[in-house]
Amino acid sequence: MATNIALIRLLQLVSPALPIGMYSYSQGMERAVDDKWLVNEQDCYEWLSGILHYAQTPTDAAYLSRLHAAWSQRDSAAVQYWSSELIACRESQELRDEDRQTGQALARLLVNLEMPEAQPWLRHPDATLAGLFSLAAVKWGLNCQDTLSAYLWGWLENQVLSAVKLVPLGQVAGQQLLYRLATEIPASVEQALALSDQNLGGSAWGQVVASGRHEMQYSRLFRS
Repeated sequence: MATNIALIRLLQLVSPALPIGMYSYSQGMERAVDDKWLVNEQDCYEWLSGILHYAQTPTDAAYLSRLHAAWSQRDSAAVQYWSSELIACRESQELRDEDRQTGQALARLLVNLEMPEAQPWLRHPDATLAGLFSLAAVKWGLNCQDTLSAYLWGWLENQVLSAVKLVPLGQVAGQQLLYRLATEIPASVEQALALSDQNLGGSAWGQVVASGRHEMQYSRLFRS
């Protein structure tokens, strides 16, 4: 059986070892735990499932599908347009800074992996993780559906790892939470792909409030 190099590249792209700093952000979860909104595994499930369906799916995943198409068509104007639209969807300074910083970090990595298309995004104010993630996916021959699934899985894994540290949850509870939430990703991908341009964008207001409050939290493990 021939080795599927695209699958191997996909695993590299979603690896926690990818040096873009995702592990240093909790996306408001740290404040939600501090405020006692999240105290057990069920709370974390409801929190993450809500963010997945109301924010990640209609925003990150849906915009990622547009960015994947734009990179595939070598349409730099469309890449710029969708990137600026996505960064404008970030409702707190913390979420905006995270997206910009992880996007720029991924751009630096991709330049070193011989992707010159990433060079203009090294210090670009509209750099987003989805924008550079989709570039890597296109260059490595990953189709759009697999790219969206991988992106949502990477987000989910980082959030569950945050919950394991913060709530705290045990390692087994964290894996159970991942196992449970992963079953919701296929439907999220299908929903994101079906959205029209007029229906892009969503919000999980609890996360937005927690993220804004996290920016002012006195003692933090995660970046703001």
